[in-house]
Amino acid sequence: METTTKSQKSSSRPIFIAFISNLGFAIVELLLGTLFNSSAIVADSVHDLGDALAIGLSYYFERFSRRESDGNYTLGYLRFSLLGAMLTSVILIVGSLFVLIENVGKLFNPQPVNYDGMLVLGILAVIVNVLASRVLDGEHSEQESILSLHFLEDTLGWLAVIVVSIILRFTDWYFLDPLLSLVIAVFILYKALPKFISNLQIFLEKRPASLAIEPLKREMMTIDGLKAINQLNVWSIDGRHHIAMVHIECQKGADMDLVRDQIHHIFQAHNIIESAVECDRSSFEHHHHCSPMDFE
Repeated sequence: METTTKSQKSSSRPIFIAFISNLGFAIVELLLGTLFNSSAIVADSVHDLGDALAIGLSYYFERFSRRESDGNYTLGYLRFSLLGAMLTSVILIVGSLFVLIENVGKLFNPQPVNYDGMLVLGILAVIVNVLASRVLDGEHSEQESILSLHFLEDTLGWLAVIVVSIILRFTDWYFLDPLLSLVIAVFILYKALPKFISNLQIFLEKRPASLAIEPLKREMMTIDGLKAINQLNVWSIDGRHHIAMVHIECQKGADMDLVRDQIHHIFQAHNIIESAVECDRSSFEHHHHCSPMDFE
């Protein structure tokens, strides 16, 4: 137990550092971007703020979602992980739409920017991102590998800011700054919108995207003794863990316990962590030892 605790603390440290560095730098970007009159830097501050919130919320809700089920949340707390992802997506979408609305007009009426300030901040940002990514060296969890991709993304974005600042030093193509801000905002929307729609569908209890109902029914119908599937309901808690409820009819003389056990095994193979199997009473009138409803 002590080893696990130490491992968790060790794993949480780089995530906490990533959260603080993203949040702190997002605030600096917003202030200096406004001071330098750079729409691209302000747009990137929205990106970094979204990253910081994604890291912070996902870390908090992920830990919260590991709580055991209780009298208040009888199916557990897994959906809190999904809630964190949805909140982050909403923040990113609203921020990106704000950037788009603010900068479409500037594209046709560009304003001078402080390209020297952009250059210095861009170089500083690249250094911060490289150092932050090195903190994650040697970490192999899924969350840390995703954070590494975030830092790579940010580094490439800041390299674009550096290139634009250098071009503006020798030209008056000030439209490049709002243009870059629009590119960043569209990129964020491209990433955030599909995730939000996917998570919203899970909240509305749509069939899990990774699970097709008809193939699942065909797989169940291969069970000996199963006569018909009258109703099958499948929904997801967080996109990875699913729940199912099925009403079946069995052939006369079938071993009901065996049929239900095989159904539960098929469900488990498809990440269905909890299921209820209801049998038609007429199909087991001679099997009084079996209950009509079985949960697992």
